[in-house]
Amino acid sequence: MASAAIFSSLRRSRSPSLDAFLAPVDLDDNVVSLLQTLQTVAKDLISTYSNKPMSLQKRNTRSLLRKIEVFVTLLDSVADSANWSLNLPTTVVLCFKEMYLVLYRCKILLDYCSQSSKIWMLLQNPSISGHFHDLNQEIYTLLDVMPISELSCLISTSCDDVKEQIFLMQKQSRKGKLFIDGNDEVLRLEFFELLDDIEAGKIPSLDKFRAFFVEKLGLFDARACRVEIEFLEEQIVNHESDLEPSASILGGFIAMIRYCRFLLFGFEEDEVEVSMAKRFRRGKRRGLISKEIADTFITIPKDFCCPISLDLMMDPVIISTGQTFDRGSISRWIEEGHCNCPKTGQVLVHKKLVPNKALRNLIMQWCMAHKIPYTPPETSDLGYEPFPAAAASRAAVEANKATVRLLIQQLENGSDCGKAIAAREIRFLAKTGRENRGFIAESGVIPHLKILLSSKSAVAQENAVTAILNLSIYDKNKSRIMDEDDCLRSIVSVLRFGHTIESKENAAATLFSLSAVHDYKKRIADEEGALSSLASLLRDGTPRGKKDAVTALFNLSTHTANCVKMIEYGVVKALVEALESEGVSEEAAGALALIVRQPVGAEAVGNEEKAIIGLIGMMRCGTPRGKENAVAALLELCRSGGAHATERVLKAPALAGLIQSLLFTGTKRARRKAASLARVFQRCHYDSLHLNGLRLGYGFAGNSTTGNLESAVLELCYAAFLSLHAPYMGKAFS
Repeated sequence: MASAAIFSSLRRSRSPSLDAFLAPVDLDDNVVSLLQTLQTVAKDLISTYSNKPMSLQKRNTRSLLRKIEVFVTLLDSVADSANWSLNLPTTVVLCFKEMYLVLYRCKILLDYCSQSSKIWMLLQNPSISGHFHDLNQEIYTLLDVMPISELSCLISTSCDDVKEQIFLMQKQSRKGKLFIDGNDEVLRLEFFELLDDIEAGKIPSLDKFRAFFVEKLGLFDARACRVEIEFLEEQIVNHESDLEPSASILGGFIAMIRYCRFLLFGFEEDEVEVSMAKRFRRGKRRGLISKEIADTFITIPKDFCCPISLDLMMDPVIISTGQTFDRGSISRWIEEGHCNCPKTGQVLVHKKLVPNKALRNLIMQWCMAHKIPYTPPETSDLGYEPFPAAAASRAAVEANKATVRLLIQQLENGSDCGKAIAAREIRFLAKTGRENRGFIAESGVIPHLKILLSSKSAVAQENAVTAILNLSIYDKNKSRIMDEDDCLRSIVSVLRFGHTIESKENAAATLFSLSAVHDYKKRIADEEGALSSLASLLRDGTPRGKKDAVTALFNLSTHTANCVKMIEYGVVKALVEALESEGVSEEAAGALALIVRQPVGAEAVGNEEKAIIGLIGMMRCGTPRGKENAVAALLELCRSGGAHATERVLKAPALAGLIQSLLFTGTKRARRKAASLARVFQRCHYDSLHLNGLRLGYGFAGNSTTGNLESAVLELCYAAFLSLHAPYMGKAFS
């Protein structure tokens, strides 16, 4: 939310710049526009908030609006006077400019209170009361310096009551003290008491929760609870290091609200929104054409554009230097081996990408205002924890355990829609925190999720497979999933016949997670349809689907017993084709490097026409790790594939130059593999020349990645020269 983002800066500085307020007029030159703008802003605030009930901060809000009403009366009186624009004194103009800033600060604070969640307002009650008091002091300062005598000349005698109101407001503002509503404060303390009870293991009764959340706080349905949860989660993500209360305590409140949501309102209230989720996803695709048209005619704000691609950012993230980029652009930049910020040139302290949710919300609002479809980022749930999660409080753990018990009851006896919602909630609960994943699985949820994998509901199936994926991240849960009867078969079935592409992708990611255990790699590969479906997803899936498939195949390829089946079910062919696909080529080359270690694998890869060309291309243009995997695959192909495979590799164009480049610029492993491949290159040419009677010997001494690197490269260049000119040299010597 724009107002929330700006208000967060207001907490750190009482005087934001005009740019922060998006000032619509030139305050220096146009006095008429200034007065008109003041009237517009003040009247908008009155019309917007006078009849809009505030559940909290009622008295402070009413007091502020009464002061703004006095400003409106004053401004109208000035505007009604004759020739005011010609006679307006300079001191009055300066005061009106200051009034402009004060009114916009009022707007920011009122917008923030209106758009914030009720519980956040309750938790921040003393702090927000302080901001109202600060505004009251600013109004007093403004009135104290305002030249009333000069204004009197502009206001008609019939408007004496305006002057009286100004004097009265000035007097009240001077005496104004910080006001914290006693009822709001009692409610805040009661909220903390509920959390203390949960932390002590004493879950409050249904009636007690209803009295607080429904009757006192005004949360009347499940949707209202979800809005509260989402808002509090946003605060943790955006202000984790600057939160009061702390992220750990706030996590306890979130867990309590989540429990109350299902305890008080059950599961059926979300039925409409669950069915709408798929329509929204379909609508995003239809919006692409209209977005292209809109981009043609609308100038995108500079701050909304990625500095790398210059396109509107869909998923803005912050890097260690504090600069913001679109996730896709900066990810490619880092994968290409760059260690500096593309905007400032500073060295990256770390490569963590932190979601810039405040900017993303601003972009979403701008897109809505201009009727431009906005596609929110679709991130895999696997391991997605944008910040190191704060240690879960005992209250959060106890509340989540109580919630899981409700969810399991729903999975056992609920309606189809209720089961889908329960699976979705388990998916979200298992998204972060090892402790959450541990007790959720211990509660016996996996058998129920397994049943939902075969559900006719696309929503239920997708939530179930993603929940299993998130649970599988915790190592102890991998055995629980694999030991559950037919659970692996059901996961593979989703991969093969899933209702949505998202379900298939998350099933592939689940196989990748489970295959981290060596003993499970062969079981997964032996499951009917697993390898062929992964190969199919790698060939024809979305970018994310290809990534999920190739990482799973890479894990499975590390087990030597899977090699024959990977050839039989078309995995090798799919991996070779993936060498040309951006985003998965690196892992594809790594998987091929493992497969070609066995003669049967080397033969299969060698028979693929595009294999060597693709690996050479990656040595030329791939990421540092991609180049490393490519040269490793070529080396293993030479070692295991026999003379024919070696000859095909060494005849590849520009190989010598690429090896030389890797010896200088590659990773440590890449340099080592390149030196070994250079020795193969040298040995083959030595044997060729030896047969011609030349007996030219030049061997590499030791490891060419250390002290002998320079001489190794010189001999490599000589070998490359001989490879190019050997036919002509043979004739010359004869």
